[in-house]
Amino acid sequence: MQINSMEEFRKAGNKLEYSLMPLTDIHLKSDRYPELGVNSNIQYVYIFSAVAIFVLLIACVNFMNLSTARSANRAKEVGIRKVLGTERRSLIGQFLTESTIMVFISLVLALMIAVLVLPYFNNIAAKSLSIKNLLDPRILPFLVVLPFVVGLLAGFYPAFFLSGFQPIKVLAGKGSSALKKSSLRSTLVVFQFATSIFLIIGTIVVYRQLNYIQTKNLGFNKDQVLIIGTGALEGKVESYKNEILRLPGVKRASVSGFLPVENSGRNDNTFSREAVMSSETGVNMQRWTVDYDYINTLGMQIIKGRNFSKEYGSDSSAVILNETAAALFGFTGDPVGKKIYTFGDNNTPIAYNVIGIVKNFHFESLRQNIGPLGMMLGKSTWLTSFKVDTKNIQRLVKQVEAKWKAMAPGMPFSYRFLDQDFDNMYRTEQRVGKIAITFAILAILIACLGLFGLATYMAEQRTKEIGIRKVLGASVTTLAAMLSKDFIKLVIISFCIAVPLSWWAMYKWLQDFAYRVNIGWWIFLLAGIVAILIALVTVSFQAIKAALANPVKSLRTE
Repeated sequence: MQINSMEEFRKAGNKLEYSLMPLTDIHLKSDRYPELGVNSNIQYVYIFSAVAIFVLLIACVNFMNLSTARSANRAKEVGIRKVLGTERRSLIGQFLTESTIMVFISLVLALMIAVLVLPYFNNIAAKSLSIKNLLDPRILPFLVVLPFVVGLLAGFYPAFFLSGFQPIKVLAGKGSSALKKSSLRSTLVVFQFATSIFLIIGTIVVYRQLNYIQTKNLGFNKDQVLIIGTGALEGKVESYKNEILRLPGVKRASVSGFLPVENSGRNDNTFSREAVMSSETGVNMQRWTVDYDYINTLGMQIIKGRNFSKEYGSDSSAVILNETAAALFGFTGDPVGKKIYTFGDNNTPIAYNVIGIVKNFHFESLRQNIGPLGMMLGKSTWLTSFKVDTKNIQRLVKQVEAKWKAMAPGMPFSYRFLDQDFDNMYRTEQRVGKIAITFAILAILIACLGLFGLATYMAEQRTKEIGIRKVLGASVTTLAAMLSKDFIKLVIISFCIAVPLSWWAMYKWLQDFAYRVNIGWWIFLLAGIVAILIALVTVSFQAIKAALANPVKSLRTE
């Protein structure tokens, strides 16, 4: 059916809408082409805020674990104070105060560390933050309240646990027997390592996706392409291009207004395979104005028909379609020689002859499928692309700039490389990868510190048992395995919990990409092996040390 009015356009099931967005929301919430720079994603703010909270919780878990594990050392203190009349709430207040003071000291140390690592963070995030930003009136109250919240969170359970000792049992020497095993401590260790394994898996998937983006065949060659903004040259663009082509190291050149990267210009138009536009025959596709050398300069591949040529005067009304556009127009077999139509004033049809099909290439981010695209000859002087030899690139750029100053004195000269524009499309993901590995290492380190402390405590608790086993002939290997196996069981449980959660999270993240890697089973196996090895190395040190101890020293009091 022919569409002659907006009324008919809507009846055909189409719609045209405008949307508004607050200016302050663009950077984090806009999914459009870069507007005020390369846009980021609010989801990553939420994700890393959650990860930061989890890392803080792991630290709190360590405090709870070690406080309750070492509680035997304070059991008699609690028993004596209770006998002397100290109320339980006073003991709870004391332990909470101790944990809060410890958090305050930690906060001071954290601020010092923040000052040291701030340059590294600014490098990753492309920011210029300073320590003054942490003392901002909007953040300062948070820093003041944080130690009290964390101190309460970390010290709450140990305070109630320690203050709950019964003085008669403690002073009779029976209070510490229940401390050797604790289901809560086991649960907390599982939480720590489940979080660490989750971060390991997430980091591997993110880096595999980034590597896939960097190495995927894009359908064009983004390397060694120098881009000069030549809009200011006006009628001198062709002369400038020819001057640069004479320089050694410059292979090819093309003048256009469009590049196969996300921050380049775009031009959507509706075309039809029939001279009468209808909802069945209309295709909305990109229309790029290029010159004769565009396809060769960017290394694209013609798979049917031919490229534009100065030998054919009729190419002024010719079009080269990509594979997606040819499929959407319904061209079967060889589409070369077919026509497509757009419409000018008074709905007058304008015909374009299809002379070639270019192999699909990615002109958007890999988050999106390759859309329909048509290239047509025309004058667009905004950008000039040069295929160059990068061996002496600094010298070449100076020569290119000198030619510019000779032709356009006083006009600003700017250049960039196509591969840099391509990398900019995934700058957010690159930062995510770096931050993810930093968080993963931090979480693993904190979990290992807690595990090391628990292993030390458990070795102390079982000193006499180890001595007796050695006297009866147990080997060092057997004793080390005995002390390690309980912790390894906890890591395996953590692995079973982390795998489905990490698979779901990474599956959802990868859905943002139309072209993505698969989440192979080997990623989970690798993460599990790494976690077990880390735990084994952490625990084995204390286990072997305890197993090598002289049994005479541990049994001489018996």
